Amino acid sequence: MIANARVYLLLVATWMRAAAQYPGSLALLTLGSFVVNALDIAAIWIIFAHTPELAGFTLPEVMFLYGTAGVSFALADMFAGNTDKIGSYIRSGAFDTMMIRPASPFLQVAADRFSPQRFGRVGQAAVVLAIALPRLGIDWSRAWMIPVMIVSGFVIFVAIWTIAGAAQFLLTDAPEVANAFTYGGGQLTQYPLSVYGGELVRAVTFIVPLAFVNWQPGLYVLDREDPLGLPYALRFASPAAALIMALLAALAWRAGLRRYRSTGS
Repeated sequence: MIANARVYLLLVATWMRAAAQYPGSLALLTLGSFVVNALDIAAIWIIFAHTPELAGFTLPEVMFLYGTAGVSFALADMFAGNTDKIGSYIRSGAFDTMMIRPASPFLQVAADRFSPQRFGRVGQAAVVLAIALPRLGIDWSRAWMIPVMIVSGFVIFVAIWTIAGAAQFLLTDAPEVANAFTYGGGQLTQYPLSVYGGELVRAVTFIVPLAFVNWQPGLYVLDREDPLGLPYALRFASPAAALIMALLAALAWRAGLRRYRSTGS
């Protein structure tokens, strides 16, 4: 694990040094990423300009849910978001090159063309979370759950990206399928799940466990009742959901590699 982390960091550092050759462009791209992602929170503020609550949640509470999910998603996107391009690597033959190098193909794909502009998205979500926390009036004895939910959410999103990427060994050219669960999941978790139908909430709780990114642990931090009346114990299940998803992702990736056949190019 330490060796893999070192390889990943070396690959990232290589791409960052390349990007740093054009500091003006790098700064503008990072700032642009920050501003573009800030439009999401602007939309939330517009909603609250016309209503004091959204599905029973106040503006600071929605900002808290947005911020925690946003940090988890942005970190996962930074680490594994590139896996949705596996189909293009396979078609071009670039994946063949990765397979013969003395490094994990997954880490090579994840780090390929890494750009520091990805920090803009992380920074934007972190700022929203930092603004929301002092305004919540939460019982700080519950605050231990906040880093747990962010780490668990990160693992869940990375696992979803990995599974969706592994599916492209079979589908080859279907990045939209991956995006439906990755970027779609990121958008879904920005709001209280109580704004959606009960069937969807149960689906993202028991099938694709997006509810464990910020919703269930968030209810514990905010000391709120579950609008759907789901078991209270689910609020502490984020680490278990993350572990299960990580195991499934590892199995899916191994199955994809076993299925892979060289393009011959």
